[in-house]
Order: sequence, then structure tokens, then C-alpha cells
Amino acid sequence: MTVKINKVTKEISGFSLEEIGQQAGKEILLHGSVYKLRRMSGFAFVLLRTGRHVIQCVYSPEFSRFDMEELMEESCVRVRALVAAEERSRLGWELRLLELEVLSIPTEPMPIVINQKKVEASMEKQLDYRMLTLRNEKQRAIFKIQEGICEGFRHFLQSQNFTEIHSPKLVEAGAEGGANIFSLDYFGKQAYLAQSPQFYKQMMVGVFERVYEVGPVFRAEKHDTSRHLNEYTGVDFEMGYINSFEEIMEMEERMIQAALSHLETACAQELELLEVSMPRFAKEVSQSLQITLPPQKEYLPMGRIPRIRFAQAKALVAEHYHRPMSEKEDFEPEEENLLCQYIREHYGSAFVFVTHYPSAKRPFYAMDDPENPVETLSFDLLFRGLEITTGGQRIHSYPEQLEKLTQRGMNAEEFASYLLMHRHGMPPHGGLGLGLERFTARLLARENVRETCLFPRDIHRLTP
Repeated sequence: MTVKINKVTKEISGFSLEEIGQQAGKEILLHGSVYKLRRMSGFAFVLLRTGRHVIQCVYSPEFSRFDMEELMEESCVRVRALVAAEERSRLGWELRLLELEVLSIPTEPMPIVINQKKVEASMEKQLDYRMLTLRNEKQRAIFKIQEGICEGFRHFLQSQNFTEIHSPKLVEAGAEGGANIFSLDYFGKQAYLAQSPQFYKQMMVGVFERVYEVGPVFRAEKHDTSRHLNEYTGVDFEMGYINSFEEIMEMEERMIQAALSHLETACAQELELLEVSMPRFAKEVSQSLQITLPPQKEYLPMGRIPRIRFAQAKALVAEHYHRPMSEKEDFEPEEENLLCQYIREHYGSAFVFVTHYPSAKRPFYAMDDPENPVETLSFDLLFRGLEITTGGQRIHSYPEQLEKLTQRGMNAEEFASYLLMHRHGMPPHGGLGLGLERFTARLLARENVRETCLFPRDIHRLTP
């Protein structure tokens, strides 16, 4: 039978394996769930799943003062254990279970096996039982890494004097318009779920100069692909008093490098568990292909991200891969993949900035290139074959913004609150939006973005 543990010793929570190892020869008190039981002849291994680790514990009648037969996988327990030196262990120590108290037990068997190295089930079944499959050691590691990515982004942006904001998700008008917006009844009026925090982060540039937000974004797109979600987490920033939209790309480059450096320390255990290959940056780029790079600076120790104009990128892919150019104003998914393949093979970079997208394919607030108004001062960042970021310089002049709205046949009265900031003075500014799930998927070499979304929302799924 199990025992009621007298908590004389302080219960360990949020510990590291190194901290446990430092308690060699001492008794500790900790809690967790029974991840897996391995009953052997005369003893047993109990794999205890804690908030971050899966720790192998040892049961033996020689020192364990409880009945092993009562124990079930996924039982929540509190244990008293001796940290004993063990040369055969990978960690150099093992936990010998002295006492065990069962806090709760499952009432039925698991509908899906989660305690193997990989959850062997279809994507749909994994998502149906998401609250259970996330208990798998490797699946939950995805989201510890995702947390580390956000931490890295936040730490960097705050170090660059950005202010974190939280914009409304119920809005009167969409930032990008079109049909890909969710509508709902708002006390008898029509309202929408925000497609992005675009309008609000621009407004707040006039307040704080530099702002960022990490929050939900909603897109009513009926895409049923491995790269689309109808609700995702956007990492957005906007910065004022810029001289060029290239400053935005430089800021993102530094932000990504800072986040990856943070990951290598904060999530080393998860990166090792998932065998993550960290992305490389270009070291040298030939000017003969007119691919441009920002000047080397002290804050770019890991390398640089190549930059290539949209029109040049389309032509390069068409010529090098003998692929007919069907869509001339946007990239097709296969073209993004081939461009990244080319950049990786020739310049060693997992990333590439594509700049100067056609004005016809960019929102009304995108600034046109003064030297060629059919192009915009905008960019996408592609990472291992997938677009993860869209950004660029915004129109800050009221007459220019009003003119572009008129040219597109849009009703300026519907954007009155947005235009108010232009009428009362805005600095040159720009920013970007990065899809957190896409970034995580590419980093971890996951083909389906739903694997890197905690509880995905797509055209088929509203539960769990």
C-alpha cells in the first residue's frame, strides 16, 4: 500500500537535473505523474514525468516502503527518494524510491499510447487527444522550445527599447480587408476578429516609437494545407523614425539570432531530445547575382541573411530550375521552397529576405518605392522553404495614404480612426509580423504547422 508522506523535507518543484544531482546522498521530496512502468525480476523502474523532465526512479523491496502493485501509469504521485550515486546511469545518479503517495489514479486506460519515443498515430487522432498526446516527452518539448523562442524575442526587443502592447482582437474593420476575416455580432453591430494588430501598433508608434506584441491572429482562409491555420500566434513589432525599410530587416535578423542564442542555453535539453539542427546564416554572398547584404556589424556574429528582390528571385527560380513562371505577382509554395534550396546550396543560409513585392499584392498601407511605384518597400522572410514573416515600411503621410485608399476604390470613412493618426503627424515607420508556429515548425523540421500549435484551429477543427 502507499503511504501518506510527511512533508518534513521541502518539496522540489521547477528543479533542474543538475540540482538533483547536487543532492547526492540526501533524501528529496518531489511530485509528478507515472510516465512509464518497467517491471523487472525483483525490482522495477518508475519513469516519473515532472513539469519538464522524465526521471528514472528505482523501486526495490530492499528500500521501498510501499506496494508497487497499486501503481498505474498516469497516476499522480508524491515521492520521497534517495539521490544515490550510480556510475551506470547516464546522469551519474539514480533516485531510489523510499515512500510513495498516490494523489490520483486514472479511471480508464489511455486511448492512445503516449509514453513511447514517438506517438504512433495519425495527425487527426493525435489532435483529437491533444491534451493527452502533449504529455509525450517529445511533443511537450516542442512547446518548451516555443516558449524559449518567445523569451528570446522579448528579451531582445526590450533591450532595444521596444514597449510591449496588447491590442484589441474585436475590431470594426480588418487591417487587410477582403474575405479572409471572421465576422460576428457585437451587440447588434457587425464586428470582426483582428487579422493582425497592424492599425494599433502603428498608432502606438506615435506614443512609444517602438512597440511589439505577441498575440492571437485570426484569418478566415479556407486553406486546408500543412502551412495554414485559422488562428495563430503573431509576433509583431513596429518602429518609428526609420530611414529605410532595411532597418526593419536588420532588426529582425538580430532578433532571430538573439532568440536562437537564447535557445541554446535555455532549451539545450529539449534541442538535444528533438535532435534539432540549428539554422545557419550566410557568410559570403556573390555580388554577381545582385543579392545584397547589410553591412557586417558587431551585432551579427553568427552571419548574415541574404536579400534578393522579388522579381530577381522569380527569374532565378524559373531559370535555374527550368520552371515556367505562371503567377507573376506572388510566390507559389514550390517557388519559395526552391529559392530557399538555392540559397542554402550556394550561400549556406537557411534564411533569405525577398524584397520589393509588387504593390498590387501588398496592403493599402504599404509604402510604394519612390523609384518604382509598382513595387513596395516591403519584404518577406523565408526560412527553410516557408514564408514566416511579412513586413515593410508604412505610409506615414496623410495625403499619400488618402490617395492610395482612393486609388484602390476604398472608402476612407471606414478607416477614419486609423487615418486620424496620419492627420496629426506620424514619423516614418515600419514593422513586421512573424508567425510563431511557422517559425517553430521550420526550426524543428516539422512539415505540418499544426504540430507546433498547441490546440490548432483550422477549417475542420474547433476542439479540443
